[in-house]
Amino acid sequence: MPTALETMLNDVNATRPILEQIANKWSVLILTVVCSQPARFNAIKRRLDPITHKALTEALRRLERNGLVSRHVIASSPVAVEYAITPLGKTLQTPFTTLIAWANQHGPDLLDAQETYDDRSTG
Repeated sequence: MPTALETMLNDVNATRPILEQIANKWSVLILTVVCSQPARFNAIKRRLDPITHKALTEALRRLERNGLVSRHVIASSPVAVEYAITPLGKTLQTPFTTLIAWANQHGPDLLDAQETYDDRSTG
């Protein structure tokens, strides 16, 4: 009997395009930023420094297209744009929070492993 993981991987062609849209480094971080409250473009950019203007614009458009964030134009002078997480995007809060916590906890372990690998490969 296949395990749950094997069952999920059986249709990798269905899941791969979805994961490409939501599981890249900037999408995860952007969704984490707007999960607690809506934020304007520049506030997101400052929070995620060193993200470039272009990378943030592309990621926000991709997230909006996928229904994970909404874009609201604020009629002010100058015109401002605010991004908020959608109900669909909110469903990613728990797995992304878990992923970020894991990265924070195990980041040093990954760096050690990379250093060990690099030393073996070059030495």
